[in-house]
Amino acid sequence: MTDKSNSGRFVIVISGNKLGRGNDELGTVLMKAFLHTVAGQAKKPDVMIFYNTGVKLTVQGSDVLEDLKQLESEGVQILVCGTCLNYFEIKDKLAAGVVSNMYDIVETMSNAGRLLTP
Repeated sequence: MTDKSNSGRFVIVISGNKLGRGNDELGTVLMKAFLHTVAGQAKKPDVMIFYNTGVKLTVQGSDVLEDLKQLESEGVQILVCGTCLNYFEIKDKLAAGVVSNMYDIVETMSNAGRLLTP
């Protein structure tokens, strides 16, 4: 098997605060497990992007905040959509990552060597 992932950064894109469609309670549990598993992996993503309801995971009171802060402390860049934070009126509660914009998000996604969108 040839590794083609060396041509760019490994980027994970989180567009919602739940993983999958169907039962919201299960989706919340699955997202928490997903992010905890990412934080525990030896191969960390280079960048994580959060937009739409995914930004709710990056604010005070989030059940996954500890894992996101761990990832950030290990060098993972966390980009959080500023438009989304403003829409949900939670920009002042951001606790992990940096406020970003769609230009940076699109550029990061476009230049990714590996793009994971669970």
